[in-house]
Order: sequence, then C-alpha cells, then structure tokens
Amino acid sequence: MDFSLVRVDNRLVHGQIIETWLPFLRATRIIVVNDEVASSFFRETVIRMAVPREVDVLVYGVEEFGLSDNARQNEDGRTIVLFSGLNDIMRAFEDGFRFPSLNIGNLYSDDCTLRCSPSVALAATDIAHIRTLLESGVTVELRSVPSDKPLDVRALLAPGNEQGR
Repeated sequence: MDFSLVRVDNRLVHGQIIETWLPFLRATRIIVVNDEVASSFFRETVIRMAVPREVDVLVYGVEEFGLSDNARQNEDGRTIVLFSGLNDIMRAFEDGFRFPSLNIGNLYSDDCTLRCSPSVALAATDIAHIRTLLESGVTVELRSVPSDKPLDVRALLAPGNEQGR
C-alpha cells in the first residue's frame, strides 16, 4: 500500500502540514497515529478543527493502527500518515506497517546525540531506529516542507561525519 507521505513530526498537525504538504500532495486524508491524541477527546478535536473540512482525519493509537485494516486502506494514495516520534513508527513497523520512505520533519530530543538540522535533533535511540529502517530498505529523508531540499539521513549517519555533533 502506498501513502503520499509517512512523516515523523513531534508537532503532528500544524502549519507546515496544513499550508504546504496538504496542497503539494493534494492529500484527501490525514491519519494521526499517536496514543496520547487517540485517548484525548480535546486533542483530537483540536486536530480535526485545524484540518480543512474536505480532508478526512483518522486518529489511532499505535496498537490500534497496527490492528486496523481500515487505517491501511488507501485507495487513491493521497494520504498523509503522521507519527510524533520514531518510537511510535517503529512500534507500527514491528506490527507490520510498511512504507517505502519516511520523512522526518520536526523532531526534538532532550537527549540529543546528533543535531541534523534546525528542526531535527536525534537521540541515540532515534539513530538506532533510523538504522533499522534503512537496513529494511526504507528511504529516510529530512525535510520540513516540500520546497526544502531533502537531506538523505544516510550521509548524516555515515562514520566520521561530525556535522551537528
């Protein structure tokens, strides 16, 4: 199954998604995969209010997403799937969710091991998750908005690369 965008963004739905990714991809659906949002009527309502009415919004906890055939059905391929962190996407991946590429837009860590860009700071566990995805054939890029040049994470994680450390 092919999605327009599978993204890790600790802010989930915000201006970059609404104002740039939605129109760029002509997405008709957003799937938010986050345990906290799925268990909070208030947070889910705020997300639904932020998204244009013509775009469907589905909200799942990580385990629920893994079990839901409905979440994985994507007839027109114009769906954005959002996770707030690499731990959650790895849980979904371990439950069988497959995707050819992953976009990391905004990710902050208090335990930053590697600052990759102004909007992405990775902890050691994040780096391990990225390496697992890369070894599984997933392309991983850093890019906040469609007009940015994508940065291939492999170059940033290469041995001897001291960028941002």
